[in-house]
Amino acid sequence: MKDIIIIGAGVVGSLLARKLSSYNLDVLVLDKENDVGNVTSMANSAIVHSGYDPIPGSLKAKLNVEGNRLFPNLCKELDVSFSQIGSLTVAIFDEQLPMLEELANRSKENGVEVKLLSKEEVLKMEPNLTSEVKGALLAPSAGIVNPFTLVVHAMENAVDNGVKLCLGEEVTSIKDNGDFFSVITKKNTYEAKVVIDAAGVYSDKIHSMIEKIDYEVKPRKGEYYVLDHYGKMLVNHTIFPLPSEKGKGILVSPTTSGNFIVGPSSEWVDDKEDLSTDKPTLVNVKAQAQMMVPNIPFNEVIRTFSGLRPTPSTHDFILGTAKSNNRFILASGIESPGLASSPAIANYLVDNFVSKVIKLTPKKDFNPYVRKRFVPSKMTSKERNELIKAHPEYGKIICNCEKVSLGEILDEFSRSVPPHTIKAVKKRTRAGFGKCQGGFCQPLVLALIASNYKMKKTDVLLDKDGSYIAHYLTKEAK
Repeated sequence: MKDIIIIGAGVVGSLLARKLSSYNLDVLVLDKENDVGNVTSMANSAIVHSGYDPIPGSLKAKLNVEGNRLFPNLCKELDVSFSQIGSLTVAIFDEQLPMLEELANRSKENGVEVKLLSKEEVLKMEPNLTSEVKGALLAPSAGIVNPFTLVVHAMENAVDNGVKLCLGEEVTSIKDNGDFFSVITKKNTYEAKVVIDAAGVYSDKIHSMIEKIDYEVKPRKGEYYVLDHYGKMLVNHTIFPLPSEKGKGILVSPTTSGNFIVGPSSEWVDDKEDLSTDKPTLVNVKAQAQMMVPNIPFNEVIRTFSGLRPTPSTHDFILGTAKSNNRFILASGIESPGLASSPAIANYLVDNFVSKVIKLTPKKDFNPYVRKRFVPSKMTSKERNELIKAHPEYGKIICNCEKVSLGEILDEFSRSVPPHTIKAVKKRTRAGFGKCQGGFCQPLVLALIASNYKMKKTDVLLDKDGSYIAHYLTKEAK
């Protein structure tokens, strides 16, 4: 019998697990994927929003602002790349200027520092913006983060502090036994006094396993372009258009890896597994982005991708308990600004709901820090040479595009939430994220996974079950 089972190992589930690992509790995390943060938390804009936009008084507004303030220290503890570069919401037409004023007033209600800028001030800060720009709203507290390592390191820290993680465990049903739950997966049955539903786009389905619900969570797909880190600075801030009923709109932004991201679109889909992209949508993303930044070098695009946002019919985060049992706790409908809000969501749920149904005794030996990673590409020449002299494996490059060394990949295998798929290695180390998109390093990564886990190369997965890369060895071909 576990004290708590968390269903979902995305950013909210992982930060919840980390928060709960600071107490003397027996916590289990279940996720149907083969890695943590493998769905919504992986495919988003990676923006830590300032909180000026959500409707004042909403959970989104409250937790976005609180979460934004938690990010600098959180990323320091978890060794996650984070930069508070600020955001600019731009007005391109004269009739949009009153909307900027409205957003500035909303910012004050939400407690977010902003500044209205003139055309001249905007272009001085961002010379690549369209000359048609009329003004902008500057939010200095907005930032960019590495969403992959945020989730991995949060879960790693949780596991290091005693949480158990079980991947590849798709929940098929839940039985409410009154004072405990039976959580049935395709592989096992688990029991816990408390269940937390943090299942992303499937959170409504999980909740409906114990009672009839009066809301739904629909997937809203966003498609993106990723540009190579080609050297020339395109924009210095995250550039937003004015928000609409579809969301914050198509942005242009740097990333913590030195790439640039353009997107997302915002279209409803029925399939909660639909991560396809299509040309008409991407053409529209391109056109919308060029209205703000005309000279985006789309010849530098190295990848397009899509992500799904779990959009609730309630138009706000669904945080609370089930009507039939307050031991079933909800973290549902966490769409944008979910990433920015995630650390505050974890605190809010634990403080307001978990603490009411189970005793929370702080763990005296809780360690909030993950073990530091050595990243030669971010070191000085002297530091890099000293590292390689002591550990030669850091001098052997596996991914030439992103300068990822053998030592970095071997280090990931030694950690408490190690990668088991090619995609998992990619998210942790960036091997395969470069211009060739794994064309050269993928066979080497595949071989390293096979060697580390003593498995056949033909059994190594790209990502999901069945996603084999090698069907047979060359010498076995007939």
